Amino acid sequence: MTDRIVRSKYFHRLGEMMVPFLTWTIILLPLWLSPFHPAVVAYFIIAFDLYFLYKSLLTAYYASLSYALIKNFQNVPFHKHVKNFKNARDLNHFVIIPNYKEPLHKLEATLEAMSKTDYPYKKITIVLAFEKREVSAEEKASKLKKRFGRYFNDVLCTFHEISDLEVPGKASNQTYAARLVNEYCERKSLDPKRVIITICDSDSMLPPNYFSYLTVEFFKDKSRDYHFYWAPVLLYNNFWQLPFFVRMQATLSSILRLAFLSQKEHLIQISTYSTNLWLLKEVGFWDVDIIPEDWHIYFQAFFKFGKKVKTLPLYTIVNGDAVYSGTLIKTLANRYEQEKRWAWGVTDIAYFWKNAFMSPHIDWFLKLKKFIYLSETHLLWPTSFFILTISGSIPPLVNPVFKRTVLGFILPQLSGFILTLATLMLILYIYLDIKLRQKLRVQTRLINVPVMLVQWYLLPVVSFILSSLPALDAHTRLLLGKKITYKVTEKV
Repeated sequence: MTDRIVRSKYFHRLGEMMVPFLTWTIILLPLWLSPFHPAVVAYFIIAFDLYFLYKSLLTAYYASLSYALIKNFQNVPFHKHVKNFKNARDLNHFVIIPNYKEPLHKLEATLEAMSKTDYPYKKITIVLAFEKREVSAEEKASKLKKRFGRYFNDVLCTFHEISDLEVPGKASNQTYAARLVNEYCERKSLDPKRVIITICDSDSMLPPNYFSYLTVEFFKDKSRDYHFYWAPVLLYNNFWQLPFFVRMQATLSSILRLAFLSQKEHLIQISTYSTNLWLLKEVGFWDVDIIPEDWHIYFQAFFKFGKKVKTLPLYTIVNGDAVYSGTLIKTLANRYEQEKRWAWGVTDIAYFWKNAFMSPHIDWFLKLKKFIYLSETHLLWPTSFFILTISGSIPPLVNPVFKRTVLGFILPQLSGFILTLATLMLILYIYLDIKLRQKLRVQTRLINVPVMLVQWYLLPVVSFILSSLPALDAHTRLLLGKKITYKVTEKV
């Protein structure tokens, strides 16, 4: 029994190290391979550049498609369609809002937006999921319940106390809150398959049509028991407060999330999403010893139910806050920590690796597709910057003989040309950024246009500091067996 546990630990550790090791291998590849096989390095860089161009075109296409679909659905009267389903009155919505040391005004704004829902039935229960270690939690709970109680079916408050086996963060807090919701539903004899749980970040402003749209999609969906539902969280709520470094990163994150929305085959929910209580119970709720929980809960469900599990898109917009801490230095530091926490999702690879061999009921080809997509996502994150910007110049420098060959001479120019073609997609991203903010009433003043255009010249620097570097930090820590702690992202 002890030998089996030891082997399991080593196998899990192998899964943890796999992608971080490959990350460093790829980043350093031009240095260690150029002295011996510079042509191999050159062809690898060119192939990667072409692949990045392909991914850029794909992102542009899907972002445009998602935007068009959002426009098509924006005027659909979902609140009227809800009434066409005879069982709609039996459906109960619970919104879990995990939070820790969030400013009261942020929670008030989130609940204020939710209170303006066009959902025709008063079957929405708010669950304010506090951490017991927060000194002011009970005071905030009392104020929020008193102010917003009349808008909803009920406002429940939970106070999670972290145990020795738990990791502080959303996952452990949500599990505690969801278990209490389950007890609440059992007392009221509510069918868990007719209870929708929405996980809502404390700064996520749900659109008025969210619950109506979700309800319609839920009843239209014949496989609803196994599905998650997601609308993209775009980071525009505090757009003009942000330093332009963070503003650029928020824009890129928003466009990427928009592009994910219409990629139905690969879609996995991020941040704010919905599913039913029955599915959460079946998988034992969220694992309490992990930090990134949105993709993880998807894979928990996948390894139990296989191909039945999907995330379905909701073509509407959830408006959220980007990191802002009041000053430039604090904002950049917090943005770095947030990106590192997101990149810590690379730990899901070890979870997938281990469970792939313990799920014979799931087709191996399907598991391989999911594994490749998961690995690719986390591998491109820290490596892309290095390969696209500096790798093309290294082989001729390290190997002077190669520099005198045709391939060695044209490599930097060819690599730069392909990257230029890829960056042309920024024109479309800027256009979509402006149109999306118009939809959310975050207007662009004419005086800001020149600054917005000029700031994109700093994109390589911003991408390195606020994306590639924190992702590489997360990968390196995992490779060395070090952990990170959940740090609440400050948003003043």
